[in-house]
Amino acid sequence: MYIGAHLSSVGGIHTAVDRAEAVGADSLQVFTQSPRAWRPTNHDPATFDRFRDRRAEVGLHGVLCHALYLCNFAAPNDEVYEKSVAALRNTMQVAGAIGADAVVVHVGSHLGSGFEHGLERVLPAMEQVLELSTDETWLLMENSAGAGGTIGRSIDELATIYERLDRHPRLGVCLDSCHLYVSGVDVTDAVALDALLDEVDSSIGLDRLRALHVNDSAAELGSNRDRHANIGEGLLGEELGVFLGNPRLQGLPAVLETAGPERQGPDANEVRKAKEMHARAIAG
Repeated sequence: MYIGAHLSSVGGIHTAVDRAEAVGADSLQVFTQSPRAWRPTNHDPATFDRFRDRRAEVGLHGVLCHALYLCNFAAPNDEVYEKSVAALRNTMQVAGAIGADAVVVHVGSHLGSGFEHGLERVLPAMEQVLELSTDETWLLMENSAGAGGTIGRSIDELATIYERLDRHPRLGVCLDSCHLYVSGVDVTDAVALDALLDEVDSSIGLDRLRALHVNDSAAELGSNRDRHANIGEGLLGEELGVFLGNPRLQGLPAVLETAGPERQGPDANEVRKAKEMHARAIAG
């Protein structure tokens, strides 16, 4: 398991690799633009080559780009929908330029209009973006926490999208430990976690599980509240090791999205704690 972190790219997208090296990360996730604005960053193309070179120098085993949280591909509002599609297309283009392994996306929320109605918006949006994917850079759907009509709260919903996109060869899944827990899957229970992975395997295929988000949870099991906690400081605690140590999840990039001690994102201590927890789980 290649444990890493979501890190800032302030100063040029290539600087995120420097930060990954500084915190001892084996994988990396970045935003390709400000997560708080629709306007895309005008990257200097030279930074793309620098990113690739630095990744090779540092030896990162996985690089993910996360789509904007503003995006909603099920939005009934045409302006939001069009901005969402344009933003995700831009993220995919930048991800391809830096040689990222995947773009991770929250599908969005139907905002009460219903799952099937939401899919009428989601599917054509994802078809557009998948045209920009490559064998090097996939599109990954992330499971949601399940609040507010979000799509992707269950493996069944993700599998439905996967099927209706004709099992696109570059469409995969990213599983988030906190989101699974708050949507009712107890990732601290080995039997429950294995049942979840059996479902992924039978409906989508474990070969399509390409990345993990590793977060403790500050919200209760089944609460549908997306509240990340620092490693070992939430309700999962040491039992987050059940998720980290599962044999079928090894060999994947596993990115921390925790707030860190100063709410500036994961630091070296967060990465160290996750790696040590993983080592204890494997040894146990």
